[in-house]
Amino acid sequence: MIPRRTVLAGLAGLTVPAVTGCAGRQTATRPPGVAQPTTSSTAAGLDAVIDLSHNVTVDDFTLVRRSNILAVVHKATEGGDWIDPSYAGRRRHAEEAGLLWGAYHFGTRQYSGADQARAFLATAQPGPKTLMALDFEPNDGNPRNTMTLAQAETFVQVVYQATRRMPLVYTHPGWANGAPAGRRSIKLPEPVTSASLLARCDLWLADHREEPELPFAWADRGWRLWQYAANQTAGDGAFGDTSRTVAGVSHCDRNLFAGDAAALYRFWNSRA
Repeated sequence: MIPRRTVLAGLAGLTVPAVTGCAGRQTATRPPGVAQPTTSSTAAGLDAVIDLSHNVTVDDFTLVRRSNILAVVHKATEGGDWIDPSYAGRRRHAEEAGLLWGAYHFGTRQYSGADQARAFLATAQPGPKTLMALDFEPNDGNPRNTMTLAQAETFVQVVYQATRRMPLVYTHPGWANGAPAGRRSIKLPEPVTSASLLARCDLWLADHREEPELPFAWADRGWRLWQYAANQTAGDGAFGDTSRTVAGVSHCDRNLFAGDAAALYRFWNSRA
């Protein structure tokens, strides 16, 4: 996912249910006490989820659904003061076309985690079957405006307190593991660990390689969604010549779900 701006001027007492998923390959040196995760096939998963934002042109969600896409996760907010202008209208059209609907927030440092969570909830208007997600990654255009781990944990806590549901956490393995990222080689002061509140959330893994790396914090749980390709168009296919373009949209990010179609519907509907 890409933030709106290209250039910009573990909490105690919270109990949530645990959910298991698939596991991916991990090659980085792991912190002491973190188990080595197992390896899974890159083909393990259902290729039926796309994510969008206002930067994508949408012609017809009916065509999207006919392309064997079952679910859409759309950007709702960024920081504490920006709303994706296409979110509300597209939600209605997507749900009318029979698509499952989700909303994500791109986190920044400019506002507190609590303020960002409240802004997200006010815009996303999550229903009982709306998937929610936090996009926790480096703000490469303005590193100083990158969301901190503490802000991310507060965001999750406020969303849970308001909805009794945990959002997914979208993140890159290197970023979560504390490795330098992006053109500016920015990094978290310390890696996300299994003790973090984020590790209680289902993982939406962003790794555009054929064999994904699993962040340390999710070593025992694996990913729920895996974004394996971004900005897919008819002329830009993932993994060689294979096209991952979707009818009805100008371009999109493609995601695997850890399970089959029946499991996807159960998971999405269990968000209540």
